[in-house]
Amino acid sequence: MDLSPKEIADVAIEKGIAKANSSFLSMVVLGFLGGAFIAIGYLAYIRITGTMPASWGSFDTFMGAAVFPTGLILILVGGGELVTGNMMAVSMACFDKKINILQLVWNWLWITIFNLIGALFVAYFFGHFIGLTEGDFLAKTVHTAEMKTSAPFWQAFVSGIGCNWLVSMAVWLCYGAKTFAGKILGIWFPIMAFVLIGFQHVVANMFIIPAAIFAGHLSWMLFLKNIIAVFLGNAAGAVVFVSMLYFIAYKKEGVQKTDTAL
Repeated sequence: MDLSPKEIADVAIEKGIAKANSSFLSMVVLGFLGGAFIAIGYLAYIRITGTMPASWGSFDTFMGAAVFPTGLILILVGGGELVTGNMMAVSMACFDKKINILQLVWNWLWITIFNLIGALFVAYFFGHFIGLTEGDFLAKTVHTAEMKTSAPFWQAFVSGIGCNWLVSMAVWLCYGAKTFAGKILGIWFPIMAFVLIGFQHVVANMFIIPAAIFAGHLSWMLFLKNIIAVFLGNAAGAVVFVSMLYFIAYKKEGVQKTDTAL
């Protein structure tokens, strides 16, 4: 039987503790895989939408959104670490005072770095070296990257909030499912929704913007500006709209009752 939301809160805290106490080697390997898997999901999006006729309208976005969740499925079911998911789980553990803020920052920092390396690996070797984001697909790659980098700071920030609210909910639902099928369905629909809406995800942007840069478009300064805004928005989406609200709803009340009983 699947878990209730209150039980999921306990699981999220346990996951957060485990993540915060991971070995450095584990963060290196799983962080790289997390970034690479998200990039592969985005690469599938580019390949399925890149040559669709304009007359198909938004159907091409729907098709891309349907394959994009592959990345998070590979991470959560197969194994990997993604900073946007850790923003939810590790902060839950921090709210519950099972870890400290330094442990949280340490985990977010290294997972972000190795997510970046994994995403850049796919962008360069699969996207540029093999040419999977170039040729007939270059126009789609560059247009998508330009849409990300053209957003002003606060628009990118708010878009990041919306994105990681949904991504964190996908992780949350996955934690509550006990079967592979249940986990996949729990991941699929929130992730598909964020892609359809057009929200910005920091690790996904670590793939698509460099893919355009490797092809001779945009710049690393534009990349950096976007990544900072979206990272902060993603953090706010996870910490405030998922971790904090569910902690207040399911854990804070229990703490208060325990204090009263004492």
